Amino acid sequence: MTRLDVAPPASEGPIDCDGPRALIVEAREVPLGGVRGMEVHRTLPHRSLPMVGAWCFLDRFGPQDTLMRVEPHPHIGLQTVTWPIIGEVRHRDAVGSDVVVRPGALNLMTSGAGIAHSEYSVGEGPIPLDALQLWVALPESRRHGEPAFERHEDLPVLDLGEGADAVVVMGTLGEVVSPATVHTPIVGAELRLPAGVTVRVPLRPEWEYALYGMTGTAEVETGADAVNADAARRPGTPAEPGSTASVDHTRLIYLGRGRDHVELRSDGGARVFLLGGEPFEADIVMWWNFVGRSHDEIVEAREAWEAQAPRFGTVIDHGPERIPAPPLPGVRLTPRRRRG
Repeated sequence: MTRLDVAPPASEGPIDCDGPRALIVEAREVPLGGVRGMEVHRTLPHRSLPMVGAWCFLDRFGPQDTLMRVEPHPHIGLQTVTWPIIGEVRHRDAVGSDVVVRPGALNLMTSGAGIAHSEYSVGEGPIPLDALQLWVALPESRRHGEPAFERHEDLPVLDLGEGADAVVVMGTLGEVVSPATVHTPIVGAELRLPAGVTVRVPLRPEWEYALYGMTGTAEVETGADAVNADAARRPGTPAEPGSTASVDHTRLIYLGRGRDHVELRSDGGARVFLLGGEPFEADIVMWWNFVGRSHDEIVEAREAWEAQAPRFGTVIDHGPERIPAPPLPGVRLTPRRRRG
């Protein structure tokens, strides 16, 4: 999905998030190029939390009744992970993919050096629609390669006991491995929590993790005072005391590193998305739909898209319609600095 905001200036770097903690990122409403009348909320990136492992972007569009028409637009340096909750979206791209995205199926597009795609809701009128759109930054070893697309409808499930389980969408959770192609050590998993039980989820101490609420509300055993990501940037702001924090569709909770498990409980039942991974290998420069390493690289990609260069290909069954790149800001784009 296309986006309009740009990287924060260097002076707006993240707070120190290393080690176990609870950093709360409140979702914020954002505009999307080429889409009108859609309710979209973003939790990643945040100035205090640019990435979680290789995960660099998380949007939630919905729940709502809407007509989605996202015309062809470009990507570089990333994988798009589409995880529907309600509704169906038609995905078409420049490697010839033409599929309907449905709940329970993973649709994974790897941009490499460049790809273009479009997203249309199914039908000619508004439909119920709710989904997560996530991006994974590609490492140096893959970001200059060829584009690709894959779909997985039979994803493995980790039994968490007490009727709870986890659909392993990307990467590895416990001993369960998703068939999806990954290029850095990560995990993306949907945790399905029944009402009234405490669930223990295995983690890797050397990885960093975050939790985002999909449906319902869950209490997370953080073992640390919760810090609001916006308030934490103001010196002297106290944390909210307590060893638990609530997670729902309005917020993401970053847990840092150094944990071998996390416990969750939901009185009414909930679905929670777990993000995690090894801290990423490099700082990234992120602007519009591009993930790179420098300002000049982003400028080059923008110019190529505006010039309709063959780098991005042609989206199947589309004519000349496309989303133009927004103007670059009047300052040099700077990296989203990783935590320590």
